[in-house]
Amino acid sequence: MGERKGTNKYYPPDFDPAKHGSLNKYHHSHPLRERARKLSQGILVIRFEMPYNIWCDGCKNHIGMGVRYNAEKKKVGTYYTTPIYRFRMKCHLCVNYIEMQTDPAGCDYVIVSGARRKEERWDMKDNEQVLPTEREEKEKLETDAMFRLEHGVADRATLQRAVPTLASLQEAQSAWKDDFALNSRLRRHFREEKKTLREEEEEAAALQAKAGLSIPLVREVEEDRRLAALLKYHSPDSYEEKQRMKRTEISSRSWFSPATGGRASEALRKLGLGGRALRGRGGPPATLAGLGIVRRRSGEGPEGPAEPGEPERGETTPCSPPAPASEPQGGAEAGTAPPATPPAAPSTSLVADYSDSSSEAESA
Repeated sequence: MGERKGTNKYYPPDFDPAKHGSLNKYHHSHPLRERARKLSQGILVIRFEMPYNIWCDGCKNHIGMGVRYNAEKKKVGTYYTTPIYRFRMKCHLCVNYIEMQTDPAGCDYVIVSGARRKEERWDMKDNEQVLPTEREEKEKLETDAMFRLEHGVADRATLQRAVPTLASLQEAQSAWKDDFALNSRLRRHFREEKKTLREEEEEAAALQAKAGLSIPLVREVEEDRRLAALLKYHSPDSYEEKQRMKRTEISSRSWFSPATGGRASEALRKLGLGGRALRGRGGPPATLAGLGIVRRRSGEGPEGPAEPGEPERGETTPCSPPAPASEPQGGAEAGTAPPATPPAAPSTSLVADYSDSSSEAESA
């Protein structure tokens, strides 16, 4: 590109080529300008490209391979006749300086300070790659006949160990040589698998239509079959359990009907209440006293006062056995007792007060 640019250089009137030689000497400047500002110290500023991935020790950030820096290049030694150069550059993410130098013996760059290499190297011998012959070994092969013979024997032993591996690789390669047979086998396998999938989809669709399912069905596995064989489905209550529950319900039921007595039920039927008056509206069951039905002894008027010792209205007196005869008094002889007359059994009757029962039924 330099020949395509214009070389418009100004030569002042006092410029003497014999005296100054060039314009740089005339201006007392270096051709590299600012890059050569430390040239007196043996340092030249160059554009350096990172040879591999590193980690900066200052900011702990990753610096990738190929990042370019303005580095100070300085010669620090030689390897035989090959010079060793050191490069010093400033990290672009912090104030840390990184120093690297060349390694002619290993054909690599070595980090001196300021960074840590991201290890991505491998050993060619462990990776079973062909190793280059070292210079010392090459010299011994050229000069020492016994070493050359031993080296040849070792190479033949290595070849013999590698023959089975090479033979297996050749057999595997020859197995893939017939493309038509491989293609036919692969297509046949695909057809069988596709047919199996189609049959499974049809069976699943029939099962979904039969059971009315809208969820997708998964493929059966052997573990699910074993688990299903171990399960046994039965109703929560057996026939004997249902019969026992029914007998318990019957035995706990009341022996008497809700309407006690024929007259009371007939009165309720006349009033049009029936079983509704007995049940009530969501409350406790109705009683005879609540319906205005009272029990009185026969011969007692509806308004007659109760004698002392007799039950009040609405109460029921149970029949009690006759009391035993008392001992004789006065001139009665011992061991003789007057004939006991059994008391008449109290007879009860049901009397319905229609006015009271009708008013209470309407209020209920």
